[in-house]
Amino acid sequence: MAHYPFLRAAYLNALADTGAVGAAAGWHDMSLGDRSPGDLSLESAAQGWMPLYAKDNPWGEYVFDHQWAHAYQRYGLAYYPKLITAVPYTPVPGPRWQLPAGQDAAAWLWPQIQAQLQDTGASGWHLLFPDQPTREALADLPLISRQACHFRWFNRGYADFDGFLDALVSRKRKGLRRERRRISEQHLRTDRACGNAIPERWWDAFYACYASTYLKRGQAPYLSQQFFRLLAQHMPEQLMMSVAFDERDPDTAGTDIPVAAALYLFDDSRLYGRYWGALRDYDALHFELCYYQGIEFSIERGLNEFDPGVQGEHKLLRGFEPVITWSLHHLVDRRFHDAIGDFCRREAAAVAAYREEALTLLPFRDTVSE
Repeated sequence: MAHYPFLRAAYLNALADTGAVGAAAGWHDMSLGDRSPGDLSLESAAQGWMPLYAKDNPWGEYVFDHQWAHAYQRYGLAYYPKLITAVPYTPVPGPRWQLPAGQDAAAWLWPQIQAQLQDTGASGWHLLFPDQPTREALADLPLISRQACHFRWFNRGYADFDGFLDALVSRKRKGLRRERRRISEQHLRTDRACGNAIPERWWDAFYACYASTYLKRGQAPYLSQQFFRLLAQHMPEQLMMSVAFDERDPDTAGTDIPVAAALYLFDDSRLYGRYWGALRDYDALHFELCYYQGIEFSIERGLNEFDPGVQGEHKLLRGFEPVITWSLHHLVDRRFHDAIGDFCRREAAAVAAYREEALTLLPFRDTVSE
C-alpha cells in the first residue's frame, strides 16, 4: 500500500540531506517525538511524531502571512522566529503527524507546542495544509482557521481520457482536443514512465528543465539535483515522470533526451503534480505534461483525485474544480491572535464567494448548458 508520500522518511530525509531543510535554509528542525530513520507508515508509527520547524523567513510555505509580519514590525514586535508544522516547499493537504492507534493528537502535541513556543520565544505556531481528520483532531484547541481556494481534478469513473472529454460541454471539449493536437503539430512527442522504469538519461534532462523555471525568474531552485536522485533511489514506486521530445531540435532530435518534463508523486488514491520545466517555450506543452498526462495517468491507475499544484484559474476550464484548503494558526500575543482571527473570518467569506463564482465557470455538461 502506497501511503501519503510527503511524510515518508525517504522524502523528508532527502530534503534534510541535501540542505533544502536546515538552519542555512531557514528551516530549523525541531520536530516533536522521534521519527525513525526507517520508512514509517502512518499506521505503523511506534510513537508520536510531528514535523516542526522554526522559521526565520516566509519562503517555501505557500500560506502567505507577509501582512502579519509587517503588522508585528509596525508595533515593534518580532514575528520571527515562528513555528511551522508543514511539509517544506510542498503545499499539498494531508496528514501532519504519525501517531499510534488510540493516541489523542491534541493531548499529545499541544503541551509540547506550548513548551516550544516558550523556549524559542516564537510568535506563534502555524499548521499548513492539514487534511480534514487533522483539523477535526485539533478542533478544541485555540486555533484560527484560515482558508484558501485551490483546484483539483476528480475521477468520476472515467474509462479513459475520451470519457472525461465526453463529460465536457462541446466548446470546451473541442478546445482541449485542439490543445492536445498542438503537441504533434509542433513535432513534439510525449512519453511517461514510473519508478525504476524512468530512464536514467531523463533525470538529468528533467533537472535542467526544472531549474530553468526558476532561472527564468532570476532565482536559484529550492531543490537540488541530488534531492530528486534520492527520491528516485528510495521511493521510486511513488514517482511518475512525463516528458516531451522535440523531433526538430538539432541537439536532441533522434535521441531520447527530453526538452520538457514534469515529475509527479502519487499514492493509492491521489496524484500530486509537483515539478515542471521546459528548455524553451512551446504552445500548450505545459497543459499537456502537467494536466492532460496527469489526468490520463489518474484514470489508468484508478486514482480518485489529481492535485496539480497551487494557483492557476486556467485550470478551471480544463476540468479542475475549486476546493477549499486550510491552515491553522495560534499567535502567542492575544491581541494579534484576536485581530488575525477577525481578518481570517472576513477573508474566508471572500474565499467562499470566489469559489462559488469559480464553480460557475466549470466546463462540465451537468453544470453548464450546451
